[in-house]
Amino acid sequence: MLLDATSIRVGMVGVGMIFDETYRPFLESPAARHLFDPARPESGVSFVTLAGIVSRTGSRAEKYRAVAPPHLRELRSFVGDTGLTELLASDVQVVCVATPDDRHFAAALAALRAGKHVLIEKPSVLSLVELDELTAEADRRGVLAKVVYHKLLDPDHKKLRTHVADGTLKHVNNGYCSLLEPKAVGTGQFAEWVTGRNPGTYVAVHYLKLIDFTFGPDWALTRVSATGQRGLVAAPTSPTWDSVQMQVAYTHPDGREAAFDIHTNWVTPDNFPGYVDQEVQFRFDNGVWLAHQRKRGVEVCVEGRTPHDLKNTPNHHYNGAFVEPWGERAVRGYGVEVIERFFREVAFVEFGGPADGRPERLHQTRSLRYNDLTADRNVVAAVQALEAILKAQADGHPGAIVKVNGPHGGLALYKPGCPAPDVLYAGNV
Repeated sequence: MLLDATSIRVGMVGVGMIFDETYRPFLESPAARHLFDPARPESGVSFVTLAGIVSRTGSRAEKYRAVAPPHLRELRSFVGDTGLTELLASDVQVVCVATPDDRHFAAALAALRAGKHVLIEKPSVLSLVELDELTAEADRRGVLAKVVYHKLLDPDHKKLRTHVADGTLKHVNNGYCSLLEPKAVGTGQFAEWVTGRNPGTYVAVHYLKLIDFTFGPDWALTRVSATGQRGLVAAPTSPTWDSVQMQVAYTHPDGREAAFDIHTNWVTPDNFPGYVDQEVQFRFDNGVWLAHQRKRGVEVCVEGRTPHDLKNTPNHHYNGAFVEPWGERAVRGYGVEVIERFFREVAFVEFGGPADGRPERLHQTRSLRYNDLTADRNVVAAVQALEAILKAQADGHPGAIVKVNGPHGGLALYKPGCPAPDVLYAGNV
C-alpha cells in the first residue's frame, strides 16, 4: 500500500474527550500540515488531513466541523451502524480508534482488513485472542498496528527510563502507582459507557505499560491479583467498579521477583485540588524514584474558575494551550507528541525510500516496543487477568489470582475453593 507522497488522509473512529485533548490539537497544528521528521529527512514533507469521522449520532462531528479550521471543514461525517464501513470505503489511509475500550477490537480489525494503518487508544484490546488476531491481520496486510501510551512521553517517565537504561538505577524490586479521578468521571463524563467497566482497565494500563517498557523486556510476567470496591457509581452488587487495586509480579532473569501495586478510582471528591491525582514510586537495589504530578509544577487559584473550569494544580507537561513569545498560539505536550510521532512513523514506512525498501522500513517501525501491538502482550494479559478476577469477585469468588505461563496455560485463573483453574488463554503469553 503506497500513499500519495503529499498526503496522509485520516479517519477518526470516536470523537469524544480523547479526540478533543490529543488528536484535534495535532490535526489542527502546523505540524500536521507540514509533517517533517528531521531524523529521517528522506521521508520528506507530508500533509496529514482529517478526512472523516465515525460516530454514533454525528452530532459531535457536526459541532466540530462548524468550528474547525477552514482546511478541516470539508471532512465527512459517517454515522451509525454503517459509518465505519463507509469510512473504510473512502480514501483514508490511516484509521485512529478512540472509542470506549470494549469497542476497540471490532473497529481496529475492520480497518486492518481494509488495509489501513491503525492507531488505537489504550488499552489496545481486552484479551490476548483479540491481540493475536490484530497482529496477524497487520502482518497479512503489511500495515502498522499501534497503540497510544502517552505517559511514556511524560518528561519524568522518560528521565526514569534514561536512568534505568544508563545503569544509574539498578534492578527494580517493587513499586506503587496511583491514578485517582473525580466522581464526575464515573458519574458524568463516562456515564454512557461506564456500566460493567472498571477504572483499572481504563487507566492502570498506563502504568502497566510504563513498568513493562521501562524495566523490561528481559523478565517474565508471572502473576496478577486484584480486588475492588463497588456501590458509588452503581449498585454494590453490580459489575461496575468504583475503585480497583491490582498487583502484577514479574520475575527477573536472576530469579528475583519484582511486584507492583497499581491503584485507580473515579470516586475522588470533585473538588479535590489535584482533580486527577497521579503518583509513582519505584524502589531499586541502589535507589528510589518518587514522582507526583501535583508536586512538580504549578498551583493556581482564580476566583470563580478553579477548581473546575481551571485546575488548581494543572499538568502543563501533558497538553497545554500557550501563546508563544512571538505571538503564535499553540498546543503542546506529550499527549499531542505521541500522536505526531505515530504519523512520522507512517510517513517513514510509506515515503522513506524506494518502494522495494518498504518491507524493511515496516519491519523497523513494527519493532518499536513503546507502541507496537506486538509488544503489548504483557499489558493485555494483565488487563484480561484483571477483568477475569473482578468478574470472579462479582460472582462470589473474591481473592482469585491469575498465574502466567504456568502448567495450565498462558493465563490461568485460580479461585479459592475451586479445585481446577479456569484457563483464560491457552497459549504462551
